[in-house]
Formats: sequence, C-alpha cells, structure tokens
Amino acid sequence: MDIYQHDESLRKKGFPLIAGIDEAGRGPLAGPVVAAAVVLKTGTRIDGLRDSKKVPAKERESLFSEIKNTAVDMGIGIVDHADIDRLNILRATRYAMKLAVENLSLQPDLLIIDAVSLPSVSIRQLTPVKGESVSASVAAASIIAKCVRDKIMTEYHELYPQYNFSKHKGYSTREHMQKLQEFGPCPIHRRSFCKVMSVQLPL
Repeated sequence: MDIYQHDESLRKKGFPLIAGIDEAGRGPLAGPVVAAAVVLKTGTRIDGLRDSKKVPAKERESLFSEIKNTAVDMGIGIVDHADIDRLNILRATRYAMKLAVENLSLQPDLLIIDAVSLPSVSIRQLTPVKGESVSASVAAASIIAKCVRDKIMTEYHELYPQYNFSKHKGYSTREHMQKLQEFGPCPIHRRSFCKVMSVQLPL
C-alpha cells in the first residue's frame, strides 16, 4: 500500500478529515522543536512527497510550497529551547504537536502521528512508527516541520554566526561539537542535553 492509499483507505472507513503530524528538531543540541499538522484533500497527489529526511534541501523547499498551496488546512507548533529544558524533549515534542493541532482551522476526524501519542488531545489517533513512510499526510507534515525549523535556525545563524547554524541546524555534527568546544554554549543551546554541558571547554 502506498502512502496515498493508506490515507484514502482511512477516509473510506469514515475519517474524511485526516491530519498527519510530525516534528523536526528532537535530536539537535540547539534551537526549538517544531511540529506540523497537515490535512490533505482526498485525491491529492504531490510528486516526490516522502520522508523529509530523504529529500534534498532544494526539493524540500519546492515540496513545502506545493503542500502549502494544496493542503486543506495546516497548523504549526513551536516549542523553544528554554521550554525543552523545562519540560524535557519528549514532553516538549508532544506540546509542539498539540499546539500544531490547536492551530488548525478545522477539527480533524483522525490524527496520524509519527510514533508519538497525545494523551491530552481527545481526537482519535493512530501512531505508526516511521509514519512519514506510511502516510502521505505525515510525510507532508514532516516536510513542513523541517522547512519551518530550518528557516528558524538560519535566522539564528545571523545572531550567532560563529556556530554556523545555517549549515548543521543545531545537530551534533563534528563541526558543531568543535564550535561548542571553542565558544561554549550560546543562549539557544539546550542546557538539559548532556552533550551540551559535558563539552570540555578550553581554559
């Protein structure tokens, strides 16, 4: 079953409005976690739609525009580094997803969420592992969340150019770890992440 047939079969079972939900930014050492909720219309087909992690940046931007133009509804939830430190990353991710649902204009009949459940949301939910490879709606949400978060991190690059956030987007690449060692954490680093606080700083 392809990702479009998966969602279509659920619509035929009595869930006409399906919101796919995914996040970007659970793993990075800096910046926010961003969630997106996307409702696609029955019969929508978007060429190349797949898991955002498998899509090159230029193609992601093109898919982002197409999803934005064709989606019936779209909601974004953003939880910043300070709230991630306060809540922990799983609770912050759930909160971002809840905000994304609340920012939809329509109430979905069903949520398909990538491997996370939302106990505080009363809408019926499915939580497939690797949901972006199973559901077109989740794949669309993964593209939206990734593009929104990448844009935020590119803006942070202007504030903290020494860390080169525009390149690694806050993930723990070798370059990022070297920059952390050289400069120490900046205001958007997640202090609750041990990789941030265990870096050996120069004397």
